[in-house]
Amino acid sequence: MRTLLPAKNGLHGTLMVPGDKSISHRAIMLGAISHGDTMIHHFLNGEDCLSTMQAFRELGGVIEQVDDDVLVHGQGFKGLKQARRPLNMGNSGTTTRLMMGILAGTNFTTTLIGDSSLQRRPMKRVSQPLEVFGGEVELTPNGTLPAKIIGHPLHHAEYHMTVASAQVKSALIFAALQADGKSTIIEKLPTRNHTEIMLQQFGAEIMMSNDRTISVTPHPHLTGQVVEVPGDISSAAFFLVAGTIIPNSKLTLQHVNLNPTRTGIIQVLRKMGADLSIEELPTKGEPLGNITVKSSELRPINIGPTMIPSLIDELPLVALLAACASGQSKITGAEELRVKETDRIKTVVEELRKLGVHVKELRDGMIIDGQPTWQVRNSQLASHGDHRIGMMNAVAALKASNELTLIGEEAINVSYPDFFNDLETLAGRN
Repeated sequence: MRTLLPAKNGLHGTLMVPGDKSISHRAIMLGAISHGDTMIHHFLNGEDCLSTMQAFRELGGVIEQVDDDVLVHGQGFKGLKQARRPLNMGNSGTTTRLMMGILAGTNFTTTLIGDSSLQRRPMKRVSQPLEVFGGEVELTPNGTLPAKIIGHPLHHAEYHMTVASAQVKSALIFAALQADGKSTIIEKLPTRNHTEIMLQQFGAEIMMSNDRTISVTPHPHLTGQVVEVPGDISSAAFFLVAGTIIPNSKLTLQHVNLNPTRTGIIQVLRKMGADLSIEELPTKGEPLGNITVKSSELRPINIGPTMIPSLIDELPLVALLAACASGQSKITGAEELRVKETDRIKTVVEELRKLGVHVKELRDGMIIDGQPTWQVRNSQLASHGDHRIGMMNAVAALKASNELTLIGEEAINVSYPDFFNDLETLAGRN
């Protein structure tokens, strides 16, 4: 249990947030299936990304690490070897789903397991479309882990996605890279495109069109690269929101990833009236920049299905912003939140109500009656084993008039091990 203190003097300073989680995962994966060495700088040392690293080590990969620099000695798809035991995915849904696509085209069988939270998450959304490419994945009767991936040759396909999920899309792209001909994947809605961008950097022939069609040419010669991982906007978002809702605050987040498929939180902050500015920085990879935010009075907002993919990880924070705005906000089209590390609709509603916020739970979202000040009803907040819920609560507690407590703070180590240290520094308590 951790004590959470209010930030009575506001938040001030400059911060470099940890490396992007999505890009760190993919850099390990692409480094392992490429030929030659891949050097990764500013790698995220969170538990999820370390699960990816360990999985490839158990598949025969040689990976060296010094702090947040990682060197992957790539040996190509064919360099992957059968693991001696089931691969433990920990809490990482990204590792699990992307690995299914990578392993589907091998010549061996692999079993994936995970922690209690991951073993409740749906995996048929990946196994079923992989079948279109000839993939074979055996799940439990509930469609969950453990998963047995029976590797064998894959064939090309055209697949129209039924869910807006970058994880599913990436798994299918990895399968298509191993197929017997060119494949086409058509997205339901635009989702984050880190896999496509990085594959192009490594030498793959991936074509992306404006109608959300992705064409994949199989069996490229992927060559090891230097990957500079930008700051994770999903981590920066907690401080952007904190700097907005806590009076007398001014924060700058440096070298943050500004990929347009990930910047929904910036659009939301601006629509709600946040005082936010961006200094774009030169880059050879994904767009990045420095973001400065100041305390602001917020307007309510309505979020619908078309905005959800670019906001999916930040929706708990959007709910928190709405709780601080003057008026009623509504989030709909967010059914995907039900199948994250927790049911994030249910847990966000439960935690905000503890803070005295009036929230109505919807099947696909929530309605939030915001107000600038709250009357806390229950001082004991909980992460529910979900890193983003834990961090949302920590940010919310900065606004309270008295100290609160957080149960399950260890969940935050999944994506941001130094979160509390950075928060205390910006609050002037370190």
